[in-house]
Amino acid sequence: MPNLKLNLACGPYDRTQALRDGTIRAEGIDLNYIQLQPAEIFWRMLQFKEFDVSEMSMSNYTTLVSEGNSPFIAIPVYPSRVFRHGYFFINAGKGIKSGADLKGKRGGVPEYSMTAAVYMRGLMQHEFGVKPSDVEWVQGRADRLGRKLPSDVKLTQAPEGTELGDMLERGELDFIITANNPLSFRRGSPKVRRLMPNYAEVEKDYYKRTKIYPIMHTVVIRRDVYDRDPWVALNLYKAFCQSKDWCYQNITETGSPKASFAWLQPMIEEEKSIIGEDWYPYGIGQSRPSIEALLQYTHEQGLTSRRIKLEEMFAPSTMRDIPLSEGQRV
Repeated sequence: MPNLKLNLACGPYDRTQALRDGTIRAEGIDLNYIQLQPAEIFWRMLQFKEFDVSEMSMSNYTTLVSEGNSPFIAIPVYPSRVFRHGYFFINAGKGIKSGADLKGKRGGVPEYSMTAAVYMRGLMQHEFGVKPSDVEWVQGRADRLGRKLPSDVKLTQAPEGTELGDMLERGELDFIITANNPLSFRRGSPKVRRLMPNYAEVEKDYYKRTKIYPIMHTVVIRRDVYDRDPWVALNLYKAFCQSKDWCYQNITETGSPKASFAWLQPMIEEEKSIIGEDWYPYGIGQSRPSIEALLQYTHEQGLTSRRIKLEEMFAPSTMRDIPLSEGQRV
């Protein structure tokens, strides 16, 4: 029987390199890896269902699941995980000294429903004591799903052609929460700075306390593909895990560094000491606190119509964690 041919749209990650170049293959599947940036993937998949399998915004997927008619089903693979304490930026002249000072301020966000913003508003509410309704929000681009927000959320659209980082620099915004460093910060503007300059230390403490390592993206299979061939979920899940294992083995050969960092070895050793041997985990077990936090935050913030259960998120066959293979342990 010939292999099933599937298109996969995903970003250019080290942990998926072995899938991209064919070193790792999913059993029974000929995978055509289409390398794109996540924003384009999400738009094309959400609007046109253009790919058989794709990387997907975790928060957007959660919203679709809550509505009971998701056109996709996910596997517990997380191409992008990012701690977000370092992505709060403030105008230096607004008197903001701590997270609590964001209350009553005017804040910018590229897209209200994007996953980074969901986790960051979760931090604001549960770490800083600032609820989403305590802020006047300005959104930079149209929401992908167009979901109606709770009535107490004050949200307006930024003027067309404006950049949130420029608005922050001019003082039109007091702070922004974002997924990337704003251009005004990259230019070295003295008016724009991080809320938490020591964000790495804060993030390490946060993880030690909460075990939350924020998940930005998952991998989804189009529902018609899954319904026709449900076995693809487990086979793809295994292949993604094997590709990550291959990455671990490759990157930890630090005698000839495979990534461009002078202190790559101590960086890996520190992450393993804090997060564990599997320091960029897929699956459910180690990631449960991170997933449960997202499910809580999306419901609190009105992005889901109900508090969904973790078990609703992923294909049933993929709910068992796949451990690091013995030959790949590092």
